[in-house]
Amino acid sequence: MSKVKVSVIGAGSANFSLELVKDICLMPSLAGSTVSFMDIDQRRLDAVHTLASRYAREMKMDLKLEKTTTRRSSLKDADFVVNLALVVGHKGYTKVWDMARKRDYRFGGSYHIMHDEGFWVNFYQLRLFESIVEDVLEVCPNAWYIQLANPVLAATTYLCRKYPKLKYVGLCEGPRAIYDMASIFGLDPDRISFEIPGVNHTVWLTRFFHEGKDAYPVLDSWAKKNSRAYWKTHTPSNILGPVAFDLYEKFGVFPIGDTCTPGGGTWPWWYHTDEKLERKWGEDPEWWWRDYLGDLERRGPALDKLLDGKTSLTEAIPPKKSRQFTVPLIESIACDVPRVLPVNVLNTGGLLPGVPSDFEVEVSGLVTANGVQGQRSSGLPSNLVGYILRDRVAPVETELEAYQKGDRDKLLELLMMDPWTKSEGQASGLMKDVFADRSFSEMAKHYT
Repeated sequence: MSKVKVSVIGAGSANFSLELVKDICLMPSLAGSTVSFMDIDQRRLDAVHTLASRYAREMKMDLKLEKTTTRRSSLKDADFVVNLALVVGHKGYTKVWDMARKRDYRFGGSYHIMHDEGFWVNFYQLRLFESIVEDVLEVCPNAWYIQLANPVLAATTYLCRKYPKLKYVGLCEGPRAIYDMASIFGLDPDRISFEIPGVNHTVWLTRFFHEGKDAYPVLDSWAKKNSRAYWKTHTPSNILGPVAFDLYEKFGVFPIGDTCTPGGGTWPWWYHTDEKLERKWGEDPEWWWRDYLGDLERRGPALDKLLDGKTSLTEAIPPKKSRQFTVPLIESIACDVPRVLPVNVLNTGGLLPGVPSDFEVEVSGLVTANGVQGQRSSGLPSNLVGYILRDRVAPVETELEAYQKGDRDKLLELLMMDPWTKSEGQASGLMKDVFADRSFSEMAKHYT
């Protein structure tokens, strides 16, 4: 048993915070630990703390749960720092999306404009991340910093380069899709193993086993016998949709999670040139984002109902381990329970051949009391690596250079890389629209 302190920054993200507490409650090895919730929104912070405290009591788990609006207070004596924070909020996404639509931008392969990692979002996120990391290195320098808030790709690349002494690991929900896929294929998710390398939001299934046997033939059989019936009954832009299988046919490895769904930017653009083509491929990223953001709004009232104290939280949120990687990672480091988990780290040592060594990669990582050790992957097809270099590495390098230098011309260059940019005037016009909005005045001053 190991008592640790976990600081959760941006803990007002209630669903994740409650899932984290639930997972800790299901790990007796972490009994006696402390979870410090930190958020600047007092109302949401109070709600999360109340619900988490009730859940721990119902589970009869010895946990100390704290709450604070002061970041450095939460970080004091922390062993793990989990960053969930989002600065601009979901309304900040849609405000610029609306501006971009008026200038003929559309979803589908647009990573830095029509996506939740747009250039205006990432500016405020990176600035916040830097301030958190500097506090971590001063207040709790031996703590592990766990990056969950997007942009994980740009953050991993930037923070690991700038702060080499930071104990850093990025985590993403995308690879969890393999467990849902296994269930759909009729396999036991607890008896699968896999390798899913790539860069964040662009990861591919290179190895897939069930009970030690190659499970790719099961995927192929399901595709032949069941995929068309599945497509008729499931929502557009699905992890097992027609686009995913077309990419599998093109590249020979299967895209996982957000790789080709709106959560990852709906890559690539060529399935989204117009609505007619999208219908052919079972795609509707506009609907996907409306549903996703609407679901977030619906969760608030649902959680408010739980605050009345009349409902058993363990009935509303059954005590079953989630597929989140955060608590298993914490237990592996704190209690020396070896695990292999999908992690986001620098490509030091060529973990993913073809990607620069000082750039982020998402690979399998061995997690023990010694920390996180990225494992060298079997690699990806060379043509797929080429797309990663063009559509992920080059834009992020451009974005980070623009951010570090405050270079407006370099930021314009980033917008010119978007697949829906047809002219410099179009990109320049969008940038001026954003900078003219008062809510982005600090960014406009930065990019001089």
